[in-house]
Amino acid sequence: METATFGAGCFWSTEAAFRNVSGVISTSVGYMGGHFENPCYLDVLSRITGHAEVCQVLYDPQQVSYETLLDVFWTMHDPTSLNRQGADRGEQYRSVIFYHTLEQATIAQQSKTALDCSGCYDRAIVTEIQPASAYWLATEDHQQYFEKRQAKLEGSQHRH
Repeated sequence: METATFGAGCFWSTEAAFRNVSGVISTSVGYMGGHFENPCYLDVLSRITGHAEVCQVLYDPQQVSYETLLDVFWTMHDPTSLNRQGADRGEQYRSVIFYHTLEQATIAQQSKTALDCSGCYDRAIVTEIQPASAYWLATEDHQQYFEKRQAKLEGSQHRH
């Protein structure tokens, strides 16, 4: 198994996209890239920690390649938007790839360069590529947020 970590705006949406990829064993959401020990959600939202909201992906490289995960990453958000995705604004929503190996760093940089040169975007890609650092797991209520919310909604519909 290998680990990949991506920031692409709100970590709920990022996690939901990766959970649907065949070969992804598990996902979690949390914070990476900051300078504050053990941040909580409100710390990160306050924009004082320097962390990005991220999704950490445990995957089987025999079933899914890192390149495929990058393809999912690039298509799930706007990599030309600096420190924001949609209505979400702030450095915690930045587009970032945290690499865990030098091979991941090389592949991520090649992928970014190829996409930047492809003409798919009118603006330059601003996605950061950084070495993975301490990963701080978000609280349980943030994990698989959309799945839990859907299950809760379905449960309330059955009671009526």
